[in-house]
Amino acid sequence: MKTIPERLSALRQAMQAQQVHACLIPSADPHLSEYLPERWQGREYFTGFTGSVGTLIVTADFAGLWVDSRYWSQAETELAGTGITMMKTNSAAATSYIEWLAQHLGSGQVLSVDGMVLGLATARMLERQAAQSGFILKTDTDVTDLIWHDRASLPTAAVYSHMAPFAVVSRAEKLAQVRGRMQELGAQHHLISTVDDIAWLLNLRGGDVSYNPVFISHLLLNAEQGTLFIAEGKVPGPIAAELAADGIQIAAYDNTIAALSALPADSSVLIDPRRVTFGLRSAIPASAKVIEAINPSVFFKSRKTAGEAQFIREAMEQDGAALCEFFSWLDKALGQERITEITIDEQICAARARQPHFISPSFGTIAGFNANGAMPHYRATPASHAVIEGDGLLLIDSGGQYLNGTTDITRVVAIGEVSQAQKRDFTLVLKGMINLSRAHFPTGTLSPALDTLARIPLWQEGINFGHGTGHGVGYFLNVHEGPQSISPTIAEPHMALLPGMVTSNEPGIYRPGQWGVRIENLILTTDAGDEGFGSFLKFETLTLCPIDTRCLDTSLMRDDEIAWLNDYHDTVRARLSPRVSGNALEWLHRATQPV
Repeated sequence: MKTIPERLSALRQAMQAQQVHACLIPSADPHLSEYLPERWQGREYFTGFTGSVGTLIVTADFAGLWVDSRYWSQAETELAGTGITMMKTNSAAATSYIEWLAQHLGSGQVLSVDGMVLGLATARMLERQAAQSGFILKTDTDVTDLIWHDRASLPTAAVYSHMAPFAVVSRAEKLAQVRGRMQELGAQHHLISTVDDIAWLLNLRGGDVSYNPVFISHLLLNAEQGTLFIAEGKVPGPIAAELAADGIQIAAYDNTIAALSALPADSSVLIDPRRVTFGLRSAIPASAKVIEAINPSVFFKSRKTAGEAQFIREAMEQDGAALCEFFSWLDKALGQERITEITIDEQICAARARQPHFISPSFGTIAGFNANGAMPHYRATPASHAVIEGDGLLLIDSGGQYLNGTTDITRVVAIGEVSQAQKRDFTLVLKGMINLSRAHFPTGTLSPALDTLARIPLWQEGINFGHGTGHGVGYFLNVHEGPQSISPTIAEPHMALLPGMVTSNEPGIYRPGQWGVRIENLILTTDAGDEGFGSFLKFETLTLCPIDTRCLDTSLMRDDEIAWLNDYHDTVRARLSPRVSGNALEWLHRATQPV
């Protein structure tokens, strides 16, 4: 197997043969997915960096990987000895690498990037910079494909139906919703490339990537019919017949470009510029009217129906029961057997797998003991992991995919003795989480205002954290889902929270080399009524799992905060007790005693 320097050397030779001066490799596939099929994991192949986000640029004498603060420690370790420089950015959305290109590419020099994995919005920024700086943007060639000889092919796993009762809204109803919005926008055709939108719209699921139950495809709709572009053999006959009954035909995945190119010259096409690649946009006839707007499915799928919300509540009870089993095992096993961060992952996944309707983890478990917990996206590996022994804090961020919902939870638990400094950090994070949980706010409030609620207890002590406070969560779909978020970044109106949205609430404190604290619950946005000052919203806490009171410094908490915690634990105990027994039930009752 070639080393990273050998792969970079081969890439540079291919670049030279193609008369390319710089090659940009984003963390992306033709669907701009978060989790990538192996075929499009080129950035990892050429860097060895296993984080989910990063942008690689290679020139004849330089290779740099741009990563945000979540990955600085990880990148520093994984890039060691590769000859690749870590380039720090402030956020995952940062485009500082474009500024670097402007400074280092001269007039007439060629930047190559595969247009089929280049987001349209990013492509436009690159085009503007190229026009200003004089470099040439080349998007018609995937240079990596010329030398990546053992590159994976398209995934082959078959799709399956998300069926009633869990599929609360029918495929026909969802298609009618989207077509209604197409008509409002004046669009005769609509291209959808984001795989979770397609899975939601067609009530189908798949196994083409880790953790998210989606499948690689494009969907082209018109007012009456649609075409699903998907690899041959992935749609079983009965499902193909059901799709046909709803006006959806099957076509080869590789025919997408040809179908777009064949659209009538005078047609109108709806695309989402943030959810489609430059290569696909370029295939639409130049004479066609292109309407740019957010995919209608993004909004529809983000607002869970009352029926879906009820199923999610059931999934949270199942998940909570699994966690009771896991934590009761952990309490008894500590000091009696060898436990590592990898053991934590194995045991928590096994506990979930025993629950009804469980399909898979919703992301790779993060189990970080002490210093490892200070890396927000840390992942233990067989080659590098910690043994859970001695004193300190164990951070566990995990989740499950169930037919009736998607879960995501973080808990920090005491191992041995917990220091006063650790208790202080834990309590400050909990105060922030409670503050956001209790929010009561006008409809239309943008995320920075809500994000501040979670940070105020930390800011008062001169502490901050580098990630957002909350992300949307799908319904047996992607664990990260838009359009809403809770973060300090400048928000747009479409990102505001609305009733039915499920969002995480996860402030944290990270002390490099020492420990990390993050406490996360999922919350459902609900109506709070109208008292004459417009409509207001509030949150229902969905996640059901005790918060470790051994890590608390109650002297830092107000009476109302303690009351919230005790009420939450009362709810957790009442909802989970019928679902657990034996050691797990005993642990649940101990863990939910009033403070």
